[in-house]
Amino acid sequence: MNETSKQPSRSEKFVAYIFARCEKDKGISARLRRAGNPDTEYQSWELLANWGVDLERHDERLPYATISSAIAVADAKQNGSLKLGQAIALCYEDGRESDAAKAKLRRLLACSDVSEVCRVLRPLLSLINSRVPGALDYARLLSQLLRFRYVDGRESVRAQWAQEFYGKVAQENDQGAA
Repeated sequence: MNETSKQPSRSEKFVAYIFARCEKDKGISARLRRAGNPDTEYQSWELLANWGVDLERHDERLPYATISSAIAVADAKQNGSLKLGQAIALCYEDGRESDAAKAKLRRLLACSDVSEVCRVLRPLLSLINSRVPGALDYARLLSQLLRFRYVDGRESVRAQWAQEFYGKVAQENDQGAA
C-alpha cells in the first residue's frame, strides 16, 4: 500500500473533525476550550459522546477532552507536524539543552497513568501554543495518549517522547560515527 492511499486513523479523523467544528461553530469552540478544566470538562461531553467516546471511562475520555481543548485554545486552522518532544525543546531558546525544557520532559516521562499525563500536558500544551503556535501534531499526540492507557504502551510512548526531544542528538552522533 503506498502512502497516498493510506486511510486516516481514528485520531487523525477526530482531530480533523475538531478543527472543522471549531472553525464553523464558535460556541462549540468555547465549550471545547473549557474541556481542559476538570470542573467544566462535561461541556465537551456531547461532542465526545457523538464521536463514540465512552464518557464513563476516564482513561478514554481524558485524552479526547485534552486534545480537543488544546485545539480549541490554539485557534489553529489545521493539524501541525511537530512532535511533542520537538515542541517542548522549541519552547526554549537553548532547545533541548535548556534545563527548563529537560525538567518539563522529565515530569512528563514520570507520569504513571493517562490521568496524570493529561493533567501534566494541559499547561504544557498552553506553553507550546504560546511559543510555537499551530505547529503541534495533535493526531499523533492523541494516538500516543490512547496507547498510554495500556501498561504495555506506556514505555513505548515515553521512549517516543524522549526520542522526539533528544532525536537530533542521536542523528548527529550517528553521522559523527560514520
